[in-house]
Amino acid sequence: MADQPARSGRELILLAVRKFLLGAVLLAALAYALDYSVLRFRMATNRNAMGTVTVRPVYAVPQKNHRTEFLVGDSQDQACVHSLFPHLGDAPCWYLTRHKEQQINM
Repeated sequence: MADQPARSGRELILLAVRKFLLGAVLLAALAYALDYSVLRFRMATNRNAMGTVTVRPVYAVPQKNHRTEFLVGDSQDQACVHSLFPHLGDAPCWYLTRHKEQQINM
């Protein structure tokens, strides 16, 4: 059996950080994939997968005097998905209900 050289404290810390980051990335990917699978299952079984939230756009128009003028637009319905993460080009409904005013920079 070959003797392995002892690892320094710095090498042990770097190894632990790498393992932690790899685990965090894998956990996030698993959560996203599971969330997408649940959404697709809801869509396939005609359950409550999609929704709408009424949002109000706020246009931020820069002026020549380096100030910004805010113009409020008409309320409009925006499609959303009932999930944790954005899917299919739509934002999650839980996010839109908390951010009903959406700023649009001109």
